Amino acid sequence: MVDVELRHLVTMAAIVEEGTFGRAAARLGYTQSTISQQVAGLERSVGGALFERPGGPRPVRLTPLGSVVLEQGRELLAKADALSDAIDRFKAGGGRIDIGTFQSVSHVILPPLIGRLRAEQPGCEIKLIDMPAETPQIGDLDLLFYDRPLDDGVEQLRLVDDPYLLVARPGDLPAGPVALTALDGRPMIGCHETCDQVWMEPAVAAGARPEIAFRTPGNETILSMVRAGLGWTALPWLALYGADARSDKRLALHPLEPAPTRGIYLHWPANAAQSPLAVRAIEISREIAAEVSASWAAAAGR
Repeated sequence: MVDVELRHLVTMAAIVEEGTFGRAAARLGYTQSTISQQVAGLERSVGGALFERPGGPRPVRLTPLGSVVLEQGRELLAKADALSDAIDRFKAGGGRIDIGTFQSVSHVILPPLIGRLRAEQPGCEIKLIDMPAETPQIGDLDLLFYDRPLDDGVEQLRLVDDPYLLVARPGDLPAGPVALTALDGRPMIGCHETCDQVWMEPAVAAGARPEIAFRTPGNETILSMVRAGLGWTALPWLALYGADARSDKRLALHPLEPAPTRGIYLHWPANAAQSPLAVRAIEISREIAAEVSASWAAAAGR
């Protein structure tokens, strides 16, 4: 393999563009003897003369070998420039980030998160992966949103305390909070067992036995079933906020007492170097979570 230094290729290109060693030296800030030494070193590396030197004021010309070296050298210089630019963009927060997510986060936290990241780094690449409700793995992801802490090989940040609300039709119940015991024997529209477990266990502990009429993983479908009078549901505030359920006159939202609450967590690989883009995503997620929490506090009249 030929041992070629990029600085020697820069010098060679400058000589061709300027026509003489002297003008190339002035452009690059070298002495003419330094330019000659660099060309000599490059010629030793490639095993042949690169320039024809006619002497006097006439410009130097490339030899056939010089033309080959310069053609390939320009490609190497372009790739080196691209590498330098990519490194600079990475350090500034560019690059790519892979994020695992789920329904509620995708509707509420991710849109402003992606918007802010792209406003700061228009060239960044963001890939979203919908995670299974059961036992998600962080794998090769940079970040993972999930509604409970994970145990293996991750660091985590609890972003939001997300209380469950009872969703019924207007007139089904008096306005205001509803005791968990009121769910006893009521047909309920469930989401999936992992999500429903958060409110089902406290309800059972309080002495209620809700009946899950059926389950569907889509929040919009669940709310449509409630509108149709097929049952009530218990959904977390974040899901209802994302579905704009508060402004739907066909639905009535009631705090549950005692209030079942899930956590929304952001996870990332433990003991792994994070990209500046991932670090910034964590910072922005924290800011958005504070805004969402403030919206819930205002809605709850706190």
